[in-house]
Amino acid sequence: MYRTNTCGELRKEHIGSEVTLAGWVSKLRRMGAMAFLDLRDRYGITQLVFDSAHPELQSALDGVGRECVLQATGMVRERSAKNDKIATGDIELEVTSCRVLNPSEVPPFTIEDNSDGGDDLRMKYRYLDLRRAPVKRNIELRHRMALLTRNYLDRLGFLEIETPMLIKSTPEGARDFVVPSRMNPNEFYALPQSPQTFKQLLMVAGMDRYFQIVKCFRDEDLRADRQPEFTQIDCEMSFVDQEDILTVFEGLAVELFSKIRGVTPATPFRRMSWHEAMNSYGSDKPDLRFGMPIREITTLAQGHGMSLMDEAAYVGAIAVEGAAEYTRKQIDALTDYVKRPQVGAKGLIWIKCNADGSFKSSVDKFFDADALKAIAHQAAEAKSGDLVLILLGAERYSVLKQLGTLRLHVADLAGLKDPNKFECLWVVDFPLLEWDEETQRFYAMHHPFTSPKPEDISLLSTDPGAVRANAYDMVINGVEVGGGSIRIHDSQLQHKMFEVLGFTKEKAEEQFGFLMNAFKYGAPPHGGVAFGLDRWVSIMAGLDSIRDCIAFPKNNAGRDVMIDAPSAIDQVQLDELNLILRPAQEQ
Repeated sequence: MYRTNTCGELRKEHIGSEVTLAGWVSKLRRMGAMAFLDLRDRYGITQLVFDSAHPELQSALDGVGRECVLQATGMVRERSAKNDKIATGDIELEVTSCRVLNPSEVPPFTIEDNSDGGDDLRMKYRYLDLRRAPVKRNIELRHRMALLTRNYLDRLGFLEIETPMLIKSTPEGARDFVVPSRMNPNEFYALPQSPQTFKQLLMVAGMDRYFQIVKCFRDEDLRADRQPEFTQIDCEMSFVDQEDILTVFEGLAVELFSKIRGVTPATPFRRMSWHEAMNSYGSDKPDLRFGMPIREITTLAQGHGMSLMDEAAYVGAIAVEGAAEYTRKQIDALTDYVKRPQVGAKGLIWIKCNADGSFKSSVDKFFDADALKAIAHQAAEAKSGDLVLILLGAERYSVLKQLGTLRLHVADLAGLKDPNKFECLWVVDFPLLEWDEETQRFYAMHHPFTSPKPEDISLLSTDPGAVRANAYDMVINGVEVGGGSIRIHDSQLQHKMFEVLGFTKEKAEEQFGFLMNAFKYGAPPHGGVAFGLDRWVSIMAGLDSIRDCIAFPKNNAGRDVMIDAPSAIDQVQLDELNLILRPAQEQ
């Protein structure tokens, strides 16, 4: 036995006990005939004392450096200089024997809460980064959340069922990762973007409550909240309507928040239509921790001789509380922000609602005080001391998205995003379809199996763009943590959906014939939802990025810099797979 106890376990009640610990050397301090060593493992840190009563042990410490693996046996005693920053701070171990189990080279960065290693360096040596307490806590949190989820769903009769990792490529939606088959030359599997069709088949099979904590893969551009491989809490239910599903998974959210953060969100969660979310917040995942709603001011803003304003299809505004004191430098910085390509606005118009009741704006040339007052107070709902920010443009939703981005930016500057406050809601009534100008066709906003609202089905033939979906997203603090829909279970309606999406009968049969065939054998009404476990954990941990709650993440280029993947493969493997590589310059 290498240890009798862990380095985070010993307390006052262990005083007088002989124990053996094993772990990594965190710090070593020599003080004459004595030495103090902090020994660390997954569970915590214990101070070891090498005192003058055992001079032979001093030589055992020769050559011992940070991150050496050490075993030590000794007597637990009360610590004279207690450390209230660690759980074992009341005790220390008076060492009677020790041995080095494995030496260590000097690590490339400090293994401490605040490390001196940059992101790239820490990712290259991720196995060392995982020894750091903050990262370790995130991994432990992830485990606990997965366990709580499993237990909650198990109590409600859900079965955890594995679905295949090697499936068929479907070009709709995100890009697939494809896997060549050696036994089937010139044919490819795809890694699943989600288990969507399989969980629907499980409903046909009578497995009326399914879940899976499962890896999914999408070959898409990456950012802080997106990885090429990610983990879903994937669920499906039969004989349910939308409200049934929302109720069950509000319960899951309450379970996680209460057990992890000690808060209990009020239920039922707020329901907000997609149109309301876009019109009021410029986003289909609005952050409701603060106000600052978007208000349309088109009518009041036009007719004052400002051609740019008069020609705009949409003019919108937000009122920033208490920001009338912003300097010209601060307003110029906001203007530069909205002009960034990532936002795309041409410029920014502003109105200061001064405390004395006067108004000052960037468009004083065109608007008198009464007009500015009407825009600020009546339309934008600003008060004295507020700053009104205005954007305009030729396309309504483009301007709304710009205003939504500006709203979040201003909230960041003002410190309005309280990480300890949680605002949960469901965004519902999404458009079923979205039109793509480039390809001149409709695409499913979620996926082709999402059911339209029953009252909108007739519009599929006459006005597809107006059809609402039986779809819903759970949004927490401006993050979409999950979403789903009631599915189409009628084969005729599913064929109609494929027709609207531009699928030929042959194409629909080729890609989804197995599902359509299954629907002929008594498909029950069903629906489901999938949550991003990585995003859930990052919210609970108060992180801006999901990378720190994944044991071995990829960087923004989709590379694992630790193992250097993706990488070239040997010519022998290429020959076995019947693959010929094209030179990179031709791609």
